[in-house]
Amino acid sequence: MTDSTSRTSGGGVRGTGTGRALAAGKLMAGWVALLWLLEIVDTASGHALDRFGIQPRDPAELVDVVPASFIHFGFDHVAANSVPLLVLGFVAALSGIRRFLLACALIIVADGLGVWLVAPAHSNTAGASGLIFGLFGFVVLSGFVERRPLGIVVGIAIAAYWGTTILAGLSPTNEGVSWQGHLIGLVAGVAAAFAVRRRPEPRRTALPT
Repeated sequence: MTDSTSRTSGGGVRGTGTGRALAAGKLMAGWVALLWLLEIVDTASGHALDRFGIQPRDPAELVDVVPASFIHFGFDHVAANSVPLLVLGFVAALSGIRRFLLACALIIVADGLGVWLVAPAHSNTAGASGLIFGLFGFVVLSGFVERRPLGIVVGIAIAAYWGTTILAGLSPTNEGVSWQGHLIGLVAGVAAAFAVRRRPEPRRTALPT
């Protein structure tokens, strides 16, 4: 009798890939929709949600480390973040929703704490761009860290397409933009690629009985 797991796993690859793509698409569509909904509420309330941004080195502001990634300063702000978050999030989530959410949690918390520590005094930082920079680093590095050829190709393609924009976002000369948050997010994304990397599965040998 042969190993039935080996036979059934090959036929289920396509279904698993399709299921992951659908789950990733739904998750990121919902995530971006939530950002727009929050901005609608923010605008309708006279920008009452802006107070959930991070004001540095105030202990009371530590509770805003996570919420700040979901708040934006106007529709132009959320629009600028929507497409890169949707695309990078979708690509990252294809490797597994649980792994993706763990990476996002690491990036958001690390980026928020970093902004709280180093942002300029009297500033208020919010937006999903720190997470976006983190997901960029995560997607670009994951294939190399896990030694997956397809992941490496995807990472190179993402770097080629968005690399110039990412580098521009790290420039300290950008006024009104938290380049610190971008840089910390990028570093956190690289760290997440190592922290939540997938371990190679042991080869299964079919033994006759």
